[in-house]
Amino acid sequence: MKLTAMEPPRVFAVGQDGAIRLKDCGRIELEPDEQLTFVTASGTEYDVARKSWGYYATPSLNGRLPSFGLRPALVRSYNDRFFLLLVERERIQQFEDYLQSQDMKLACWLDDAVVLERIEALSRGGAA
Repeated sequence: MKLTAMEPPRVFAVGQDGAIRLKDCGRIELEPDEQLTFVTASGTEYDVARKSWGYYATPSLNGRLPSFGLRPALVRSYNDRFFLLLVERERIQQFEDYLQSQDMKLACWLDDAVVLERIEALSRGGAA
């Protein structure tokens, strides 16, 4: 693993009205079969694992991720872009408020077995 910190962080505006300021704090370069775990003070965890072909961008959507206190949500932005967001179970209301403030819509929760089975069927050309 190679860490390159950005001092000072690069600050830039995002969001529908540009009112959100993000800080780009650095870069981490992983070799294949290396993993990083991000943790919060509330106890949630999020893993990213590098493979030779790309990344496991999340732990299993309907297994380890929910056990870490996170729900994967597919959302559609005001400009028709889709995002995978990971929501702390205890902060669903804050998430809903955020979606409303950014004119975003929840497409689906990706830890729901019925939703995942429908996505799989659609990807194979089956009926939803």
